[in-house]
Amino acid sequence: MRVVPSATLPGVFLIEPDIHEDGRGFFLETYHAERYGEQGILGPFVQDNHSRSIGGTLRGLHLQLRRPQGKLIRVIEGEIFDVAVDVRRGSPTFGRWDGVRLSAANFKQVFVPPGFAHGFCVVSPVAQVEYKCTDLYDPASELGIAWNDPAIGIDWPVSEPFLSPRDSRHPTLEAVKHQLPDL
Repeated sequence: MRVVPSATLPGVFLIEPDIHEDGRGFFLETYHAERYGEQGILGPFVQDNHSRSIGGTLRGLHLQLRRPQGKLIRVIEGEIFDVAVDVRRGSPTFGRWDGVRLSAANFKQVFVPPGFAHGFCVVSPVAQVEYKCTDLYDPASELGIAWNDPAIGIDWPVSEPFLSPRDSRHPTLEAVKHQLPDL
């Protein structure tokens, strides 16, 4: 396994697992607590989620305030552009983002630690995404940030994404800054 720290955001990691392929197909470990922990990807992970989305769908930017979630994300069908945004007040990288393409073909994963907003858009006809979370879903503490906030300036690979009604109404980072956690 190769773990590559984000050049932009401390605590965000790209994971390139060891893939064992032969005539039968492939095998890989998608998570191993001890090995991932040695690389700074700390659990425990307490909830697994699975989504399926059509091409052009954008989900995010999401975070939880009272129960911040770290997320270990991978794609099992299709391809996405996955984004993390540092929203920890006082952080030297506050408001900065990093993005990576994850696909079923490249087997890469990304770890987004607690204190970061997360989102992704689907760049293939369909994508299935699985991710592990370090805390349980808490709808009462959920917060969203506008996917197209010009102050963040994410370079999404879609210009007119398919959004949920909720994701289409998220405020800017500046509008919610006072609610965000301190570093």
